[in-house]
Amino acid sequence: MPQEISVSYQAIKSKVYRLIDALVVGEKSESEVQESIRRWWDLIHPADRPIAQKYLLMVLGRSASALDAVGDGLLSTGGAEPAYAQMAHSQIPTKRIMERMLKETGVRSTV
Repeated sequence: MPQEISVSYQAIKSKVYRLIDALVVGEKSESEVQESIRRWWDLIHPADRPIAQKYLLMVLGRSASALDAVGDGLLSTGGAEPAYAQMAHSQIPTKRIMERMLKETGVRSTV
């Protein structure tokens, strides 16, 4: 019997944050996170995918905004060395990722 996957906003947010944490602490590589998301997506019933996609894009968008705010806050303190500040900002390609996701999924941006 197939496993039922919750597509609630909270369940998807938890899944994304667990994967982010695993990547940050070094438990998973980027490719392992990508594979995990592919396996998770395959477990979602096709009828539930539109709402799962909507919630996933919401979580990713809000997470990207949070990362941008953290990066901007660090840069605005003036305490970060220029080389570190430049590297940290380039390590957060959030806008590129969101544009790619929206393009590939055909979802229209609400912004």
